[in-house]
Amino acid sequence: MQTDMRDRLIVGLDVPTLTDADRVVAALGDTVSFYKIGHQLAFAGGLGFARELAGSGKKIFLDMKLLDIDNTVAKGVENIARMGMTMLTIHAYPKAMRAAVDAAAGSGLTLLGVTVLTSMDDGDLADAGYASGARDLVLKRAAQASEAGMGGIVCAPTEVTEVRALARPGMALVTPGIRPAGSDHGDQKRVMTPGDAIRAGSTHLVVARPIAAAPDPKAAARAILDEMAAA
Repeated sequence: MQTDMRDRLIVGLDVPTLTDADRVVAALGDTVSFYKIGHQLAFAGGLGFARELAGSGKKIFLDMKLLDIDNTVAKGVENIARMGMTMLTIHAYPKAMRAAVDAAAGSGLTLLGVTVLTSMDDGDLADAGYASGARDLVLKRAAQASEAGMGGIVCAPTEVTEVRALARPGMALVTPGIRPAGSDHGDQKRVMTPGDAIRAGSTHLVVARPIAAAPDPKAAARAILDEMAAA
C-alpha cells in the first residue's frame, strides 16, 4: 500500500544547504520518490541539485511561484521544462497562467496554480489589500486555473473539497499545510493531517519539516505513507 502512495507524497527539501538536502535524500533512500525544491534551496545551488535528482529518477516539484510579465514567465517555463522537472508553481493570475500553459505545451511539465499561501488567513489578505477572504479568493483562482488549462492547483487541505468541484477532471490538487497529529503547525495556518487530506480529495501532499527535521526521516515518511494508504 505504501508503494501506491510514493508518487503522492512530496517531501519538501526546505533546508539551508545542499549538504543538508543530500543528507535528507540519502536518509530517505527509496522510501520517497518525489521532492519539492523551493526558494531557500534553489538559491543555494538547488537548481543543479534538482537536475541531478531528476536524472537519478526522482520526480521534482520546483516551487518557484512564478509571476511576471507574460514573456518573462513564458521564457522561464520553457527553460524549466527542459530541466526535466515534474511540477512547477505559477501564482494563479490569469495572464501569467495562460502564458505558462502556452510555453509548457507538449513538454509533460505539470503547471500548478498557487491560490492563496497556506500561511495566510483572512486577516493577512486584508492587510495585503484584498477585499476577499481566503476561501473566496482560493475558489476564484482555482476556477481561473482550470479555465487557463493548468495541470493542477495548490491549495490548503481545508479547501480541497470545494476546489475539486471547480477543477477539470484529472487536475492535480497539491496540498501543503500537512501536519501529522500532534506536530507543531509552525507558520502554517490552514492545516490538516495526512489521512484527512487524502480523504478530502488531495492528490498530492507536500510535507517538509515533519519529515526533513525528524530524528529518523525514513521512519517519519513511512508513518505518513501508512496513514495515507489507510485513508
